[in-house]
Amino acid sequence: MARVDLHDQVVMISGASSGFGAATAQAFAAEGARLALCARRSERLDSMVAALTAAGAPRVLTFAADVRDLDQVAGFVQATLAAFGRIDILVNNAGLARRTDLIASQDTETWDAWNEMLDTNVKGLLALTRQVLPTMLAQESGHIINLSWMAAHVTYEGGSVYAASKHAVRAITQALRLEVAERRVRVTAISPGLAETEFSVVRFSGDQARADAVYAGMTPLTADDVADCIVFAASRPWHVNVEELIVKPTDQPAVHKVIRRPAAQ
Repeated sequence: MARVDLHDQVVMISGASSGFGAATAQAFAAEGARLALCARRSERLDSMVAALTAAGAPRVLTFAADVRDLDQVAGFVQATLAAFGRIDILVNNAGLARRTDLIASQDTETWDAWNEMLDTNVKGLLALTRQVLPTMLAQESGHIINLSWMAAHVTYEGGSVYAASKHAVRAITQALRLEVAERRVRVTAISPGLAETEFSVVRFSGDQARADAVYAGMTPLTADDVADCIVFAASRPWHVNVEELIVKPTDQPAVHKVIRRPAAQ
């Protein structure tokens, strides 16, 4: 059966100003989708509009919103419905990692970092999802795609709270799929391995050298690789639901095993 035609579908993307979110917006624009994009850095979103329109998006709505703020989330959904009248696909991309503190850490900034990850990665995803769901349920169609991570499957020292947040995303995704299946709403989790975006720079508080070391000697995924996976899941025939897609670099055969090669001479 033919793939779903994404042309003119309304695609909402959170955290769309960089990384996976920006690449996903570009990929859906190339499919002719109408885009509703939110991020905290609204100036970055505004700078993307011309390129997305040139790539094929018939219309692009941008909205300044932090998914931790319930009023801003509600405003984003209301603006999307006012502009387009429907919501076909929601990509819950907004998320982050902060620091690598051990649970026994007494650093005064640790608790704030943990709260930010839980508020953004878990509660922010829930806030946007619950605002979008009434529309999708009324339509009896839709697709919610949650950006998870390999941390949803494997924990590691210094990653307890980040991994906990992604385990929560996986559990929410699984429960939601059961709750909405009768109304023909599809639910997918995308779980990438090492991917070179701003992720590590944010995690290490702007330390570019430390971030670069994460990917040294190996070939990581790119944001475009992950965006391709998202569009693949969204474009399957309507009777097909990709429940979870795990994608890792060839140089990362397991979460704790990364193949690093010396630089070419």
